[in-house]
Amino acid sequence: MKVLIADDERTITTTLQDDLKDAGHEVLTVAAGDQALAILENERFDALITDLNMPGMKGDELLRRAKAIDKNLSVILITGFGTIESAVAAMKEGAFDYILKPFLNEQIVLLLQKAARLRDLETENLVLRAQIEEIAGFESLIGKSTPMQDVFRTIKTVARTDSNILIVGETGTGKEMIARAIHNKSGRRAKPLVAISCAAIPSSLLEDELFGHEKGAYTDARDRKVGRIERAEGGTFFLDDIDDMPLATQVKLLRVLQEREIERLGGEKTIKVDIRVITATKVDLKDLVRQGKFREDLFYRLNVVPLRLPPLRERTGDIPLLTKHFVQRYGQGRAYEIKPEVMEAMETYYWPGNVRELEHAIERAIALAGQATFLKREHLVERSPSHKMALNVPSKIQPLRDVVEEAEREHIREVLKITADHRAQAASLLGISRKNLWEKMRLYGIEGVEDRARDDD
Repeated sequence: MKVLIADDERTITTTLQDDLKDAGHEVLTVAAGDQALAILENERFDALITDLNMPGMKGDELLRRAKAIDKNLSVILITGFGTIESAVAAMKEGAFDYILKPFLNEQIVLLLQKAARLRDLETENLVLRAQIEEIAGFESLIGKSTPMQDVFRTIKTVARTDSNILIVGETGTGKEMIARAIHNKSGRRAKPLVAISCAAIPSSLLEDELFGHEKGAYTDARDRKVGRIERAEGGTFFLDDIDDMPLATQVKLLRVLQEREIERLGGEKTIKVDIRVITATKVDLKDLVRQGKFREDLFYRLNVVPLRLPPLRERTGDIPLLTKHFVQRYGQGRAYEIKPEVMEAMETYYWPGNVRELEHAIERAIALAGQATFLKREHLVERSPSHKMALNVPSKIQPLRDVVEEAEREHIREVLKITADHRAQAASLLGISRKNLWEKMRLYGIEGVEDRARDDD
């Protein structure tokens, strides 16, 4: 620790300074309170050891002014028997501790050790508090894998804005949970998040759910109905399975995004809405645009901030964490064991239904466990012949890019061998330019005859 001693008794400060240095501390000594204060105003210390009674500025005044400069400064007071009451009063103003004269230097060494431990604990608490704030608003999202950490960072970044977000992820990856996490970390969290799935509502009823209707808009419209977009006023509107939205409804949604206004069915009044729009899709909307099944202008309106959710099979290391979470949720306080070979099978399983399938698998395995304290493999992953096939996955699969590069590398080598390293002829056979061939040879570390000859020279 970096320690400042303020005391006018040289017999005390000389030996104390030496002993504190021997204990590994960096020590500076002054003889007066005003000197100590001047130093504290320009230099940071971890601890201040000061006598209560000194010429000029007294120790209690130095304490108050020093703590005003640095509230984390640990202040130890040196006092005689006659000033114990003053020392106790100073403790109430933030002193770390006090010590009575005469004292052993080892006592102060121990006090500094105690102060250092408390500072370390306070630092740890600050880190933990920051970590808690970091994950606050993430609902029950769990994941330490790199892809999920990337998702968490994106959530933190985009939550502060009102930009439209398009969440892309396979069925069961937790798109609605991500939308809720974004909402809960945004400035709109005090207002509602209203969600709707285009896949769950018949197309004939979807517009009524979205925009609402006026009384008498159609035969059964006996009362006015406020649509879900309008109910999200001031908050967030989450539209799941946007890929299932009919083209006719897409046109009306486009107006909402452009103008931030709606009209109830059967109504003539335009209603302004203040909402943040988050949408989600389980397929690539670009493909639907190319097929004419999704409006291109709407796609670009939605895709302001794209957020891809990784499938469970790409989330290396997350399955044990998720499994523990779901066992706690469905185990009703009972501990269940999953043997290492079963967990290995779970980690190599393809999980086509992603996190939702894993959750249901854990719930099913617990329900079928009976009085057993372990969960069986066949209850977790072997549900059907087609799913069993997914278990036979090698532990190491090369990415497609690596396989393509290796094939390209070997093919170039073979063509160079056939042409006796004639670059122009090899490039012609490969259907690329000579410059492109040279670049690929350099990229793949391929040496031709010319290169080897040059090295020999």
